[in-house]
Amino acid sequence: MEQYGFYVNTDICTGCKACMTSCFDRNNLEVPQKFRKVYEFGGGEWTADDAGAFSSTAFTYYASMTCGQCDNPACVANCPTGAMQKDAETGMVNNDKDTCIGCMTCEKSCPYGHPTQLADGLSHKCVMCADESPDGTPDPMCVKACPVRALEFGPIAELREKHPDGAAAIGELSDETGPNVVFGLHRDAGKGGTLRNPAEVGHEQ
Repeated sequence: MEQYGFYVNTDICTGCKACMTSCFDRNNLEVPQKFRKVYEFGGGEWTADDAGAFSSTAFTYYASMTCGQCDNPACVANCPTGAMQKDAETGMVNNDKDTCIGCMTCEKSCPYGHPTQLADGLSHKCVMCADESPDGTPDPMCVKACPVRALEFGPIAELREKHPDGAAAIGELSDETGPNVVFGLHRDAGKGGTLRNPAEVGHEQ
């Protein structure tokens, strides 16, 4: 099996959301549906001294994330009908629309809240743009849309070898399900930070 994944350089990501909007357009989604999300993490504060001079420890950084095509996907483990499965040959996680009942247990169990309910009432998700490729080869639009080339795509083993200092977790995004993603860590990532845009990365109107 050749497992594909993404590299996300959070140190150069500007949070412009070109990846998010190109994915939205390519998949003909409607607000608030989304297959790729740009998380904003931040912390610190501004303080004033006795003379009225301000100093700052405030920081912000962005992390673009889609389905992790996880090694241990919670969506697969918790799907009550067995519709959600991980393909043994491609490593891609997807569901059988004939078996899916639209209960969205997959979304509730996913640590990234990734699966999205579309107009047909069923669960849909990122398939790395393999659905329109003649031979089924993934060719993600989000990577091509990034204006600063913060995203890379390919076999995850190659990405991990190329970026040995990367991590699978950042901010409040955990690696508990073994996501196939490598985050190039922002210079302030070590400070942690809390999610600043929960409404923007959710699926609620």
